Amino acid sequence: MCLSTIYKNEKADNNVLCKFVATITADGDTLTFVDVMGDVTTIVGRLVMADLTAGTVIVAAE
Repeated sequence: MCLSTIYKNEKADNNVLCKFVATITADGDTLTFVDVMGDVTTIVGRLVMADLTAGTVIVAAE
């Protein structure tokens, strides 16, 4: 199972939006992340980079 950590703007410990994300859904500029426990995080932003092998996703968000 590949789970990811979502970072805001750049990969840094203080920029973590959520961890152990299993599902990412995009609807226009709204991104929704669902972690392995079912917790949902929704932001307005855009995908910058996803390295699923490393479990890293970076999004641009306000």
